[in-house]
Amino acid sequence: MERRNFLKSTATLAAVAATGSSMASVQMPASEKEFYEFRVYQLTGGGAKGTLKSYLTGALMPLFSKFGIKLGAFEELDKEDPPKVYTLFVYPSSEVYFKLQKELTSNADYLAAAKSYFEIPATKLVFERYETFLMEAFDGLPKLRIPDKSRGLFELRTYESYNEDAARRKIAMFNDEELPLFDKVELHPVFFSKILAGKFMPALMYMLWFTDMNERDANWKKFGDSPEWKSMSGKAIYADTVSKVRRKFLTPTDYSQI
Repeated sequence: MERRNFLKSTATLAAVAATGSSMASVQMPASEKEFYEFRVYQLTGGGAKGTLKSYLTGALMPLFSKFGIKLGAFEELDKEDPPKVYTLFVYPSSEVYFKLQKELTSNADYLAAAKSYFEIPATKLVFERYETFLMEAFDGLPKLRIPDKSRGLFELRTYESYNEDAARRKIAMFNDEELPLFDKVELHPVFFSKILAGKFMPALMYMLWFTDMNERDANWKKFGDSPEWKSMSGKAIYADTVSKVRRKFLTPTDYSQI
C-alpha cells in the first residue's frame, strides 16, 4: 500500500512539473464530464434546411430525450451560400454516446420516424457531407451551461496548437486561470472541450453566447484589458500554446435546445 501511494504521489508531482499547475494534474473521471459531438452540415440548398430540421426534430430529438441528450442547432450569422447548419449533440457521458450508436440502428420508434428521411433519393441530396468533431468537456467546465433566453449571438472558437504538449498547456491555462476570468468579464461560456477526433488536431473548441455583437465586443475588450489576462498571458508556461485561432459567429435556430 505504501509503495502504491508513493508511486501515485510521484506521478502527481511529475504532472505538476510538466504543466506548472496542480489543478491540471488532477483529472476528473470521464464519467463525470459531458461528451460532445459537433457536426457541420453542408446543405445543398432549396428545401434542404427544412428537411434536415424535420429529421432532427421529428426523429432524432425524441430519441435523444430518452437518454438525456440535448441538441443545439445553429446557422451562420453571415448566411453563406450554400448554407450550413451547425449541430451540437450534448451527451451526459461518453458511455451514453456509444449507447446511442446502437439505438440508431435498432430503435423501432426512431427508425419509423426517420423512414421518410432515409428514403430521400440520391437525386435530392439534403447535404453534400457533414463534418464531425468528437470532444470531451474540460475539467474546469464539465457540464454545458444553457444560455439565457436573451442569447442572440454565439461565438464558436477553435484553437489549434503546434503539438500535443502545447495543447495540454493551453487546456491547463483555461482550467486553472482563464475560465474564472471569462465569468468575471461576462464572456458567457456555453461549453469548453478538447477535440478527440476531427480536423485541426491537436486543438480545443469552445462556444460563448452574447445578446448581440455590441456586448461581445465590449466584453472581449474587458478581457483583453484586464490585469489578470496580462499577468497570465505573460507566463512562460503558456507561451506558444496556440498556433491558429478559427472563429465563427452563429445564431440559434428556432428548434435549438441551447
